[in-house]
Amino acid sequence: MRVRVLQHVPFEDIGAMGAWFEAHAARLDYTRFFAGDGLPDPAEPELVVVMGGPMSVNDEAHHPWLVAEKAFVRAVLERGTPLLGVCLGAQLMAAALGARVYPGPAREIGWFPVEGLAGTEDSFHFPPRIEVFHWHGETFDLPPGAVHLARSQACAQQAFQVGPRAIGLQFHLETTPETARLIIDHSRDELVDGPYIQDEQTMLRLAESRAPAVNRLLGQVLDYLVR
Repeated sequence: MRVRVLQHVPFEDIGAMGAWFEAHAARLDYTRFFAGDGLPDPAEPELVVVMGGPMSVNDEAHHPWLVAEKAFVRAVLERGTPLLGVCLGAQLMAAALGARVYPGPAREIGWFPVEGLAGTEDSFHFPPRIEVFHWHGETFDLPPGAVHLARSQACAQQAFQVGPRAIGLQFHLETTPETARLIIDHSRDELVDGPYIQDEQTMLRLAESRAPAVNRLLGQVLDYLVR
């Protein structure tokens, strides 16, 4: 399986996905935008993973590569190639499909529950409730034709599906204690007072106990996408 990972910053990498890729003998190729990498032909990968990052999808003036990335994501979606978007990656999927991306009502940073929605008979089904790791300040409108899969108290759009093989997640199922520490270390200035912002000690403590469950769910999502 040829997997293409689109990575926006060094400190937001695949985390627990690495074990799944290894178990499936995947050939992993990266486009690291922070290093100036270019994008492949959209026909090349058999699975595309679009990771997170602190920038906005609307920051094209500061990050011109966003224009090409959105076009690539749109082409992958049109081909029906399995695609997983994580946080910024989900927002890029929404933007590529013509939906609006904008600041949410509140920043959501830490371990908070999401509620799985009914979706459709053919869509992926999240658990009725699971605590997952969040780090986002923006949200998006549900793209045309997408199936709404999950929501939280702070953010209505937490997960969606487009077609049979593309899922966008506003949250981070790939989180491990190590990846949580990396994001905290590089984004500590965002830890201000707020109703949905935890302190770093709480986030790291909860990562130890909650990461295994979200990592298992991540495996189920990836299994579903490449079924």
